[in-house]
Amino acid sequence: MEKTTVQSSAIGTYEERISGHLELLSTMGQDFATSLDIDETLRQGLARITDYVGAEGGALFLLDEKGEKLTCTACVGETEITGLTLNSDEGIVGRCVQLDVGEIVRDVSTDPNFQNSVDAQTGYTTRSILCAPMSVKEERIGAIELVNKRTGDGLFDEHDLHLLRSLSSSAALATKNARMAEALVEQERVRRELELAAEIQRGLLPDAGDDSFPIHGVNCPARTVSGDFYDFFPLDDGRICFNLGDVSGKGMNAALLMAKTASLFRCLGKTIHQPGRLLSMINDEICETVTRGMFVTMAGGIYDPKTGIVRLANAGHEPPLFYAGDGSFKAIPAEAPPLGISPLLTGDDGIPEIEFNLDGGTLYIFTDGVTEGYLEDGSELESEGLMKILVDKAADPVMARLQTVIDCIHRKNVALRDDLTLLAIDDGLNKAERPEQTDDRETMATENIFHVNFPSQPDRLKLVRSAVFDTAKMCGCSETVARDIVIAVDEACQNVIRHAYKGSPDGKIILDISRDGDSIVLSLRDFADPVDVDRVKPRELDDIRPGGLGTHFIREIMDEVDFLTPPEDDGNILRMVKRIE
Repeated sequence: MEKTTVQSSAIGTYEERISGHLELLSTMGQDFATSLDIDETLRQGLARITDYVGAEGGALFLLDEKGEKLTCTACVGETEITGLTLNSDEGIVGRCVQLDVGEIVRDVSTDPNFQNSVDAQTGYTTRSILCAPMSVKEERIGAIELVNKRTGDGLFDEHDLHLLRSLSSSAALATKNARMAEALVEQERVRRELELAAEIQRGLLPDAGDDSFPIHGVNCPARTVSGDFYDFFPLDDGRICFNLGDVSGKGMNAALLMAKTASLFRCLGKTIHQPGRLLSMINDEICETVTRGMFVTMAGGIYDPKTGIVRLANAGHEPPLFYAGDGSFKAIPAEAPPLGISPLLTGDDGIPEIEFNLDGGTLYIFTDGVTEGYLEDGSELESEGLMKILVDKAADPVMARLQTVIDCIHRKNVALRDDLTLLAIDDGLNKAERPEQTDDRETMATENIFHVNFPSQPDRLKLVRSAVFDTAKMCGCSETVARDIVIAVDEACQNVIRHAYKGSPDGKIILDISRDGDSIVLSLRDFADPVDVDRVKPRELDDIRPGGLGTHFIREIMDEVDFLTPPEDDGNILRMVKRIE
């Protein structure tokens, strides 16, 4: 009979304990589910656990994202250690987290992992520790540690450990859910901000004109925001200012630099009509504030619909392609580094410019995302593929051509490798509306065809030679005559560099080419000391002394060669005339 009574008492005690455990779990679960402040809820939960188990104090440690540090984020009891940071494998709590097991340390003085530094600082005496990990599946989150049980013999037992492990698991799940909810809220905030940024970027792009407008562009971001941009706007005299650029890098930093560069071009471009000088000024502004390592490649210029003439400057950008309408393309390489690297790289004279006549053709400017874009078979489009599309679709409206290029790369359910941006300046309709010019020299007005300024550096002559050859051919010269003109201009430029500027790379040279009736007129200007014209004479070919042969070749090739008086006697102007054959 006595045995039965004892058994009934034990059952009652066990049932009361289970009931108390469940009630505590339920209360903490409600707290975690309804709280908007997970840190405060964890502190309250720790207080409930400490009180229920009957411990003198408790601490809750959370593991950082790298899994290297444990920090006490909640603490109850006589000793305040909130903010205490340990290595993830330090102390009993670190061992508990690393092994992902709970344990009872009945006498901390016999445990080599016990860290007594807190006791030494506070005067508190830790006798025993109960510790349980906070983890969800295999993800370690932290641990809860209790010290010094108040009741009984002052030692924790297996029931305490079992209870703490249950409560730690509940706290771990609540912490994980709270972190996930916080991350989702942050992701949603970032998504809204990116969408707003993308909307602002789209507002920076110019409105599309109808098919009769000569300039069209398209931009397709690889992500929500883009580092590419383009713009065009009319000037008061009827010409159209245009640009296309690509910011290094991706994401918000690139988008912000894109917005700044595009805004600078539109603001300054309305009053500064020299593309090289304009890009140089933008470079100075960007260099003052750009994040180290970021830069902008950019091509910008001015197009005159009345004449078809384009003046272009290129700062480190992909070579634009000039399609002459007969199936041939001419690449126009950059003659300056990208913007934002250093204000010293553009020089005092700005970025070199090139001037040429579209003459019914089309100038295509694009970012490297186009030529490096993946086709359906996995290969890159490259320049050859781009040119083939543009030739095949040459009869289509401009926007249809550009959209065809985009469609080849931007396919459904296929992520873009990079932003896609193209700009086209089409002179076809404007050329058709321009009156035909007569070959009668007396009635034909002088037509300015080409203009470029460049520093007195021999390596810059490669672009000049190519441009002179193409310009001479466009004016109607045969290939033989065009090559002869190139030789004459190259020799004249070399003379300016070697003799007028005495080899200094800091001099400025300007070359203008115009057509006057049945002749092509080339004007080469420098800003060195005036030369003694009487001393610039060709030497006889049988005179074997060095020097003088270049002048001989120039006069042999050209029909007219003479020096003109420059404005205010500033420098020298060499005028060369060649009849078109």
